[in-house]
Amino acid sequence: MFKLFKRFRAVDWLVVLAIVGFVVAQVYCDVTMPDYSAKIFDRIRESATTREILGTGGIMLAYAAGSMLCTVIVGYLATWLSVKFSQTLRRALFSKVHSFSFGEINKFSTASLITRSTNDVQQVQMAFMMLFRMAIAAPVTAIWAISKISASSVELTLASGAWIVFLIAFLSLAIGFALPKFKSIQKLTDKLNGVTRENLTGLRVVKAYNADEYEQAKFEKVNKDVTKTNLFVNRIMGFMFPIMFFIMNGISLTVYWLGAGLINDGALDYPTMMAFSMLVMQILMAFMMLIMLFVIVPRAAVAAKRVNEVLDTKLTIVDSEKPQRLITQGEIEFKNVGFKYPDADGYVLKDISFKVNQGETVAIIGSTGSGKSTLINLVPRFYDATEGEVLVDGVDIKLVKQEDLRSKLGYVPQKGVLFSGTVQENIAFGDRSVLGKDIADAATTAMADEFIRNMPGQYGAEIAQRGRNVSGGQRQRLSIARAVAGKPEIYIFDDSFSALDYKTDKAVRENLKEYAQGATSLIVAQRIGTIMDADKIIVLEQGRIAGQGTHRELLETCDVYREIALSQLTAAELGIGNSVG
Repeated sequence: MFKLFKRFRAVDWLVVLAIVGFVVAQVYCDVTMPDYSAKIFDRIRESATTREILGTGGIMLAYAAGSMLCTVIVGYLATWLSVKFSQTLRRALFSKVHSFSFGEINKFSTASLITRSTNDVQQVQMAFMMLFRMAIAAPVTAIWAISKISASSVELTLASGAWIVFLIAFLSLAIGFALPKFKSIQKLTDKLNGVTRENLTGLRVVKAYNADEYEQAKFEKVNKDVTKTNLFVNRIMGFMFPIMFFIMNGISLTVYWLGAGLINDGALDYPTMMAFSMLVMQILMAFMMLIMLFVIVPRAAVAAKRVNEVLDTKLTIVDSEKPQRLITQGEIEFKNVGFKYPDADGYVLKDISFKVNQGETVAIIGSTGSGKSTLINLVPRFYDATEGEVLVDGVDIKLVKQEDLRSKLGYVPQKGVLFSGTVQENIAFGDRSVLGKDIADAATTAMADEFIRNMPGQYGAEIAQRGRNVSGGQRQRLSIARAVAGKPEIYIFDDSFSALDYKTDKAVRENLKEYAQGATSLIVAQRIGTIMDADKIIVLEQGRIAGQGTHRELLETCDVYREIALSQLTAAELGIGNSVG
């Protein structure tokens, strides 16, 4: 957990110094008050005047007020510092996750990343607040008070020390049992979040297949594991406070019992015993604070480790130290490209070589699992090629800043992804400077303008998170409009017309051809009707190019393509003889 301190700013360290100063002042006031309590007894025994007694009592009250003021200030500063630091931590986590490639994202589950950014950061915030308020005050109080009581009575000091040793031994044993369970709790929280998220995301499928009982049983199993682990930890921690009160009462009884004997023997006076008792209580209160830390810090340490795992993850895709400037015209070239996922044995893509000239439309088709989406994901550097080069206008994309590269691309995923906000905000997502007319033109090009104008508020209509209040086809058209609005030089469509009917599909492609003249397009598609007019078609089979050429050329030369085409359209529709295939 202390590794996180390296993320403190200069102002944070200044606040820490201020906290230390006020804590020392508070402890000084606390350990000085028993001296004045003893002086009051001495004044009374010496038959001092009421004014003298009140004067001594007034000084004691002043120290009490000083202690209270310092405590309030320390609490305020500790709260401010921990809350601000958690804000910084969440920002760092969010920024780090955004810098991840798909390779790093796949190392952590979505549920785990959510838990680390919320629950884990919250645990760290609580621990830091307690640390700054108590971790400094507790040892300073204990050491200061022990040094004062050791000068009062050796017998009472040894008796109190025996109780304190017993307390430390008990705390060590309890923490030793609880710490492994704290690690389990965070992992189980990840699992609980994962099961809940999966169930809620797929709720329609769950209901459609009457799988409610199955999902509830799966949730209940994880829920029971979380409950069982939390109960174990809380039962251990539940023993701490009763033991602590037992020790406090035991020390008080010991001090009064031994103290009474020492007073009778004339080895100790009553004011000294009272001051000693007050100091011992302060020592015990210091250990009470440490107990609270022991309850929170172990779990926070596990949470901090999980946060650091994300923050310390080494990025596999980074910008070049001397990035080259990209003047995009739209030419793309794959040179002997091979790719395999991290820790995978086999290659997903192998020996991929083809060129896309400026303004051309190149389609990629193949069976499921042939590597189509993986191939186009190399262009925006969601992954980096394991072998070979991916060039844009003759420049290796690894030598170009990721921001510059992606600013030239219009990317449309297979599953239309929308964000909470208005229709206009979603279309202008890639370029906030896009004006109303450009947004309307982009929507018209994507055949989205008609259904948008039927929505309440039209372009100001609210889109729910993940676009739940629009259909799959509408999500795809809005995603296409978002890509079109930025007027990129290169379009990447990852099976982005699959949810459109044939008529809309054809109309959108015709609009794109007219609207985006001169732009280069890479299209992944399953339907022959979507790609048959492409300038070039790349056919993938088990990660390798099985053929490339125009629709007509591939029907004659590529068995894989002809088989796909005939599975969707008749020979007559394809314009080929019955003897083919």
